[in-house]
Formats: sequence, C-alpha cells, structure tokens
Amino acid sequence: MSDLLLIDDDQELCELLSSWLGQEGFQVRACHDGLSARRALAETAPAAVVLDVMLPDGSGLELLKQLRNDHPDLPVLMLSARGEPLDRILGLELGADDYLAKPCDPRELTARLRAVLRRSHPVAASSQMELGDLCFSPVRGVVNIDDQDIALTVSESRLLEALLKQPGEPLDKQELAQIALGRKLTLYDRSLDMHVSNLRKKIGPHPDGRPRIVALRSRGYYYSL
Repeated sequence: MSDLLLIDDDQELCELLSSWLGQEGFQVRACHDGLSARRALAETAPAAVVLDVMLPDGSGLELLKQLRNDHPDLPVLMLSARGEPLDRILGLELGADDYLAKPCDPRELTARLRAVLRRSHPVAASSQMELGDLCFSPVRGVVNIDDQDIALTVSESRLLEALLKQPGEPLDKQELAQIALGRKLTLYDRSLDMHVSNLRKKIGPHPDGRPRIVALRSRGYYYSL
C-alpha cells in the first residue's frame, strides 16, 4: 500500500479523493494548509504527494520549491482548479512530475499516480551509465558531472535514462512521454518539453559547449555524442 500525502484546502474534495484512493489501495493522509503539510512531511516522507496550487497560508508552488530542495526524488502531482497554461508551466518548471486541473476524473488521478510511482521504482537496479564526462545512477536518480552530484526528479531521471540508452538516436516525443510521464501527450501538452528544459538546465552542455540534449523539430530528442 502506497502512502500518499494529499494537500488541498478543499476538505470535501479531500474526503472524496481519500475514500476513492483508499479503495484503490492507497493510504491517504490529508492536509489542508502549507503549515500542516510541512509538519506531515517532516514526520514521515510519503511515497507521493498530490499538491494544490492554492493554499490558504501561501502558494503551493512555494511549497513545491521546498519539496524539491528537501526531497528531490519525491513524486509530486499538482492538482488545481487553476488550469491555466501558465500555472501548468510554472508547476512543471519547479519540478512537478505531472499536473491535473480540477475538476478531474478520480480514475485519471489514480492512473497518473500509479504511473509516477512505477517510474520512481525502477524494476532493475541497473549499474551506473557513463557517457563522456557524465555518470548517471538510474536507481539513485543522481547525475555526476565534474565530481558534482545533481539530483533529478522522477520524470527527469526516466527521461535521461531513455536518452542515454540510445545516444545519438532520436526518440519520438510520444515514446519519451510514455517513458517519462507514463502517458501519451495530448494536444498542446508541453509537459515533456518542460521536463527536457529542466533537465538541460541541470546537466548543462558538453565541455565544448554543445548541447547534451538536442531537439529535432516535429520528431523528438536525442542525447548528443
């Protein structure tokens, strides 16, 4: 049973989702503000977090920043009535693994959570992957460049692993989305592009200045040799 922390000020919604997710095999703890959420996280780290953008004592995006500093590999799914593209982009830029706008279908929320949890627990404890000056541990979700460890989110880790397995070979966006997000991209969905952008910022270019991750228009991405 996966321990889930649900952070949303809508208590009625929390009760409904807790009941649904409980029937689906999740053990749900609910918090209705940032303060209680921080206390709950300090007590026990959950398997995943569902976080609302709007909280009564602050922004959920600010809490997401703290989560990424304290728990870089903790799966986080943003859930908010503010479904504007800018909110989605900000959440993904700050490291959310996925984003759903309210009202959402509980079945889709369940599917997204299961997908992100599967991605956070690699089936095979593969050894480190090395390419040039980059050394990557898929199990730890950590990249080492110039003796500096760089923590990746679950989605970034799966994305980099897929690219490193086929260096120099383009991977289709839909294929990468299935690997990194556990789902297909919908029309105008920039989730994958945002995760690639975040990953690029973290690992930087090759020592000679060339980008490590190259985009091919209308095709996908590849890791350059």
